[in-house]
Amino acid sequence: MTRFALTLEFDGTPFVGLQRQATGPSVQQAVEEAAERVTGEAVTLHSAGRTDTGVHALAMRSHLDIAKPIAAFRLMEALNAHLRAAPIAVTHCEAVADDWHARFSCTGRSYLYRIANRRAPPVLDANRVWHVARPLDAEAMHRAAQALVGLHDFTTFRSVQCQAASPVKTLDRLDVERAKTLWGEEVHIHADARSFLHHQVRSMVGCLALVGMGRWPVEQVGQALAAGDRAALGLNAPPHGLYFVAATYP
Repeated sequence: MTRFALTLEFDGTPFVGLQRQATGPSVQQAVEEAAERVTGEAVTLHSAGRTDTGVHALAMRSHLDIAKPIAAFRLMEALNAHLRAAPIAVTHCEAVADDWHARFSCTGRSYLYRIANRRAPPVLDANRVWHVARPLDAEAMHRAAQALVGLHDFTTFRSVQCQAASPVKTLDRLDVERAKTLWGEEVHIHADARSFLHHQVRSMVGCLALVGMGRWPVEQVGQALAAGDRAALGLNAPPHGLYFVAATYP
């Protein structure tokens, strides 16, 4: 039995999320079915993080165990051939130690949130950015974001469906910057932590956007955090602007 670590890139638009669910197609289901067609084995895909409906990934780290002798490069090529109809690609594949685990060995996760900040709606990037036509003050958003960095009780920014044992997390980074792209002005929010609560990044982004629009003062983000109450949340950003960027391992 060989454990293979995969790096997945995917467009989350047609999926109910990364994790297999009974309510619709998932990234996990698509990769597992492709692997079974390649090897003839029923396999289980384990991943560094979970993503909601419509959330994308640039480099999701995952793993699966395969008994059939097969080279990592050949496995990657075969999986991509069977995934051709789905917006999923295996960008890297390697054999790893049996005790390496995509989720439990992971010591850090990084997300990017993209806001298209222009009057015209995005066409080429539809379903890949959150369109906010009103001008955003990215500097004010960044100042407000710093109140969330560090060890905190993130109950306000936690989904009511969150199954984490504790709302206490350490947010290592929350930076906001304005970026020029081929499609115009964007505001990018970068979030790093060992782990995140369900909807935490989207909830933080939504409140920061309120600051950027001038609807919230900078101080209100910290006040919402201190409230420890989901009712203090101002806005939950939509999923399609969110990207899982990287997983960190020792």
